[in-house]
Amino acid sequence: MAFWDIFSKEKKEKLDSGLEKTRVSFFDKINKVLFSKSKIDDDVLDELEQVLISSDVGVDTTLKIIERIEQRAKEEKYSNASELKELLRSTIASLLEENDKTNISDEVKIGNTKPYVIMVVGVNGVGKTTTIGKLAYKFKNAGKKVVIGAADTFRAAAIEQLEIWANRTDVQIIKQQMGSDPASVAFDTIAAAIKSEADIVIIDTAGRLHNKINLMNELSKIKRVMQKTIPEAPHEVLLVIDGSTGQNAFEQAKQFTKTTEVTALAVTKLDGTAKGGVVIGVSDQFNIPVKYIGVGESIEDLQVFNKRNFVDSLFK
Repeated sequence: MAFWDIFSKEKKEKLDSGLEKTRVSFFDKINKVLFSKSKIDDDVLDELEQVLISSDVGVDTTLKIIERIEQRAKEEKYSNASELKELLRSTIASLLEENDKTNISDEVKIGNTKPYVIMVVGVNGVGKTTTIGKLAYKFKNAGKKVVIGAADTFRAAAIEQLEIWANRTDVQIIKQQMGSDPASVAFDTIAAAIKSEADIVIIDTAGRLHNKINLMNELSKIKRVMQKTIPEAPHEVLLVIDGSTGQNAFEQAKQFTKTTEVTALAVTKLDGTAKGGVVIGVSDQFNIPVKYIGVGESIEDLQVFNKRNFVDSLFK
């Protein structure tokens, strides 16, 4: 079985429905810009700029998009305002492709690394525990043996919720009591994974940002302890952000990228919001690949982010 199954018709339909609120809001605004306009001029571009910013694409990314559209309109002789949608679509698609930093497939990386260690970070409430559970299901469904480490020992609820997901997906979970040393949990998880010859280790971490120094020290200690057994660990640091928070997601990403070396992003809760434009801005501004997006509550609704399919669904 391939590591990730083929992007099926059902998954595309789920992506389409998951982005519906964003798509409707986005194009309602764009259609108002284009109403009674016959050409791409400064007024149209100024209004489009406001649409993108209000759609949570972010100021810097918006300015980059507008600049490229203006340049392409001149070079490629776009002049009709009715052509603006296709120009915007191709510009966004191009931008997302440029920000793709993944050169080696997960299948190759994980196949050559055992166990492959993923450390998951993010503030409380963004869907971190749910994302871990859905990831465990996705990996197990691909034939991989998974061990989860409940290293968010700050909250009893975090351990309990993770245990529910471990039982639901039938994967091993390593835990200690609330208040235990998170690094100790991570160490025990790595040891259990090696003993059981697991393929994947997923380590949960605390979601506190009110004291960034303590959080930074905690994450650094977890890394150091894991590296005593696996020098390259963690192989991936996955930051989970809540897409429905729009610009707050930018701030979360900014704070965590300052605190630890984030290598991939998961953007959750896109199905319940019109703020899906945040995926474009976060991907562009942080130069970190968006790896997963959450488009529903089902266990199968965490999708591997496919730039082409995302843009197709957004401009459907």
